[in-house]
Amino acid sequence: MARAPLLQLSDISLTFGGEPIFSDLGLVVQQGDRVALVGRNGSGKSTLMKVMAALTEADSGSRVVPPGTSVGYMEQDPDMSGFATIGDYAASGLDETEAYKVDMVADGLKFDPATPVETASGGEKRRAALAKLMAEAPDLMLLDEPTNHLDIQAIQWLEDELKATRTAYVLISHDRAFLRALTKATLWIDRGAVRRQEQGFDAFEAWRDKTWEEEDDQRHKLDRKIKAEARWAVEGISARRKRNQGRVRALQELRKTRSNMIRRQGAADMALESGPKSGKKVIEAEGISKTYGEKLILKPFDLKVQRGDRVAFIGPNGAGKTTLLKMLIGQEEPDTGTVKMGTNLELAVFDQTRAQLNPDMTLWDNLTLDPEMAVSGRSDQVMVRGTPKHVVGYLKDFLFDERQVRAPVRSLSGGEKARLLLARIMARESNLLVLDEPTNDLDIETLDLLQELLDDYDGTVLLVSHDRDFLDRVATTTIAMEGQGQATAYAGGWSDYQSQRGTVDAMPDPVKRRAKQEEAAKPVATADALSFTEKHRLEELPTVIERLEAEIAKLEEFLMDPDLFTKAPVKFQKATDALVERQAALSAAEEEWMLLEEKAG
Repeated sequence: MARAPLLQLSDISLTFGGEPIFSDLGLVVQQGDRVALVGRNGSGKSTLMKVMAALTEADSGSRVVPPGTSVGYMEQDPDMSGFATIGDYAASGLDETEAYKVDMVADGLKFDPATPVETASGGEKRRAALAKLMAEAPDLMLLDEPTNHLDIQAIQWLEDELKATRTAYVLISHDRAFLRALTKATLWIDRGAVRRQEQGFDAFEAWRDKTWEEEDDQRHKLDRKIKAEARWAVEGISARRKRNQGRVRALQELRKTRSNMIRRQGAADMALESGPKSGKKVIEAEGISKTYGEKLILKPFDLKVQRGDRVAFIGPNGAGKTTLLKMLIGQEEPDTGTVKMGTNLELAVFDQTRAQLNPDMTLWDNLTLDPEMAVSGRSDQVMVRGTPKHVVGYLKDFLFDERQVRAPVRSLSGGEKARLLLARIMARESNLLVLDEPTNDLDIETLDLLQELLDDYDGTVLLVSHDRDFLDRVATTTIAMEGQGQATAYAGGWSDYQSQRGTVDAMPDPVKRRAKQEEAAKPVATADALSFTEKHRLEELPTVIERLEAEIAKLEEFLMDPDLFTKAPVKFQKATDALVERQAALSAAEEEWMLLEEKAG
């Protein structure tokens, strides 16, 4: 007998500020579902999730949850008033005998439950809200951007936990790698409608593109039919008025259908232009180190950054990524060592704290009152890469509408604030671009565009990010902040770093950690028996080798274009370097596999 859905929405309609968000929307979530909820920024993903959680009431329609079914929602801005610590808040829905679950989740998400509410950061509060939801283990979890404010290690821990859970969940995230690993169905919000596909996020983009292609074909066919019928009406209606009134009415219906078609929102019209070429040597750091009080941030470290490099900085939250970045660009002095900046540098900085944006000022004023963007004597124009442009027109390029330009920045969503900050830094020419957590809150289409812009950018990029997919697509060098002040440079992006160093284990929960310790403590049968880590590595190497072989095949296919070198020499060089790196990594992986197999035998 079929079991009832965990949640069902029927004929949901909702307006906000007079504008319709959803109309006659319906969806069903079944037991065991692992669903990606995707859509452009502003499409209503978070609003729909709040309707699913019964935190926002729809104007019309019904929400049905079977008796005894629990639905949990991860709050973006949890109200912790009345609680002394964030751990008290996280455990507030649990029986005393289950409070230990919060400590287990806190261990994985890397926050201290004893942190007082009044001193906790926004990121710590969000992690406590996520811990509360996971410890309560409802029948259906609604997760809105759970990876924001998590470092890669914590993201991997969360990924493992969600893979293992039997709880159904609906997940909003911009993290492609996270979505690919976890989802088996996709809900796509597009212009107020929800479509469902019984495949995970990995199949989403092909499905989206095919849907849009079919929609465009339908629109073009309808346009041609309307044009033909309109020509008939002009040329022949006077002679056949009575006999063809049905055809006239049909033409009116066609026009009505066409006018009701909602055009999809285009991609942001972003552009990134490099200024005059910098010198070949951009940054040279020798022996730089940093300590705050008794905390060692960085041991003596050397780094050379050449023109055109894409250098990514990764590591746990608090490891010192932003501090190292600031030392490299001269915003902070190292305790020891020297940093030499190259010649003719034009710097543009994307700050993860959004400190460049005044939250109480409007979008208009944040641009026009910026001394670097203001046009003398004109309060309605901004200077965009040397050319005056009307502020409204420029903001429209970044998908803001006219109603938003006079609104305060604090009213914007996280993704909208990120786009506004991109508008500021892209208005000026640069040849050294510093991006500190640029991927937080951006939708997938904007991330795609940003990656393409960085690919074509002639300058140098320094990047901090926890988005593994974005790192793989952008970085040519990865600096891993590995704890205890250690920083190590690796060629390539995140996957290359993993293959060179060995997979970075996600922080296990106490149960898994005990099991791992017990396994490691067992006596080995012979001197040649594999350790726990070696067994794990032997199991994963075939996957690593398969991925490297696939990447090499793609790069070789790309380089087969005989005109590539003359048309795009920078891309040709990048692809060639990447091919050499991956071939070396493949040889190393194959050799490592053979040695471990021999030892195991």
